[in-house]
Amino acid sequence: MNLGPLPSVDAAAVPAEGFVLDVREDDEWAAGHVEGALHIPMSDFVARFGEVTEAVADGRTAYVMCRVGGRSAQVTQYLVRQGIGAVNIDGGMQAWDRAGRPMVTDSGNPAFVL
Repeated sequence: MNLGPLPSVDAAAVPAEGFVLDVREDDEWAAGHVEGALHIPMSDFVARFGEVTEAVADGRTAYVMCRVGGRSAQVTQYLVRQGIGAVNIDGGMQAWDRAGRPMVTDSGNPAFVL
């Protein structure tokens, strides 16, 4: 079954109110993340899949993020195969940062991309 090209979007084009799913590891998340994003490390993704289906139950698209776009591409492909609207954020957090999009930390320290 050919699903065609992977749906993707530039970091600058992610809607401010979009649902961001961050699949980076805990240390990457702690360094800086998108405010309001759902953090599910790729290593925990299958076990926590229900959290994603719950978050998109209203038909929202999941904008999937990692550091540069590799892990998020794999997760996006998986979600699409499950019939969930998902889009990979090209260039991940590095592109998000370059685009000047806001980042936060839980600690209140300045955010950066690890």
